[in-house]
Amino acid sequence: MNTLNYISDYLGRFGFIEWVLLIGALVGAIWKFKSARGRVIAVAVILGLFAAFPGRWEWEVQQRVDHYRTAEAMFQERCKKSGEFIHRTEENVEGILLMKMRPSEINYGDQYRMDDPYGRDLGGDGYIESFIRGEFQATHTGIGRPGSPQYIGYLYVDVLDPKDGQRYRYTGRMDEPWKTNPRALEGHRVFVFDKTLAPEPAPRYGVTYDDISTREERDYWIAGSSLKVIDLQTNEVMAERIGYMMDREQGATGGGRSPWLLATNDACPVFSDHRGSTVQPYQTLVFVEKVLHTIQEK
Repeated sequence: MNTLNYISDYLGRFGFIEWVLLIGALVGAIWKFKSARGRVIAVAVILGLFAAFPGRWEWEVQQRVDHYRTAEAMFQERCKKSGEFIHRTEENVEGILLMKMRPSEINYGDQYRMDDPYGRDLGGDGYIESFIRGEFQATHTGIGRPGSPQYIGYLYVDVLDPKDGQRYRYTGRMDEPWKTNPRALEGHRVFVFDKTLAPEPAPRYGVTYDDISTREERDYWIAGSSLKVIDLQTNEVMAERIGYMMDREQGATGGGRSPWLLATNDACPVFSDHRGSTVQPYQTLVFVEKVLHTIQEK
C-alpha cells in the first residue's frame, strides 16, 4: 500500500466522534502549552495515540476472523462424525421407557448450559405425551409430517418419577365429554392422558440423551448431542444419533436473536433448509420409530 492509500485508509476509519476528539485534543494542547517545544511534544503524543487506533481496529478484526475460522473448522470436523447409526431394529414394540426427561424451559442463548439444545424437543409432560399413539394426530388435525411415514406413537410410555422413585405409565385415549357433561359440545372428542403406577415388567427398550459438548466447543457456540435407543435387558445400544450445530453469529443477540434456535439452521444432521427450530418438536420420536417399530393397531 502506498503512502497516500495508507493515509486515506487510515482517515477513513475515523468517525465523527473520533474527528471531534482529535481536533479538540490538538486545539487544547496548543492552547495549554505556550512554548513551541511543549506544543510539539503534546501534538506528537496526541497523534501517536490516535495513530494506534487503526492498529487496534485491525487487531480486533483479525481476532474475530481467527475466531470464526477456528469455529468453522471445529464444526466441520465434528460433522464428520455426526449422523444416525442404527445397528438393530425391533418390530411390534408396544411401549418404551423414557430414561431422561427434557427440560420444560427452552434454552434460547445460554452458551454454557449443557441441556442439549441440539436435541431440544417438547418439554416436561409434553415430551412424554409426544410418544403416545394418537397424540399428534389429535392435537395437530390436518397437519402431515412428510418424511415420517411411521409416525404413529406407542401404546404406552413409562417414566421414573424422581420425586418418589416410582415408575408411572402414561397412555392416551379419545374422550367424549358431551356424553357426561351436558354443557360440552355434542360430538366433540378430545384426546386425554392417563397416568397410573406402571405394572411389571418394565419396558425392554429405553430412550435417553446426553449433551456431549465440551467447554471448548461451547466457546465457539457449538452444541453436540447424543440420542440413544437401548435394549435394557442386554445394555446394547441399538441406535444412536450424533448431532452438532453452531451459531454462525457466535452468540449475537441483537434484534432479539436467539442463538441456539438459529443455530439449528446450521446443523448436522440437518433439521431443515429453513427455520430448523420449528421441526425440533417430535424429533426424538421420529428417530426412535426408525429403530423401534411400533405395534400395529389393537
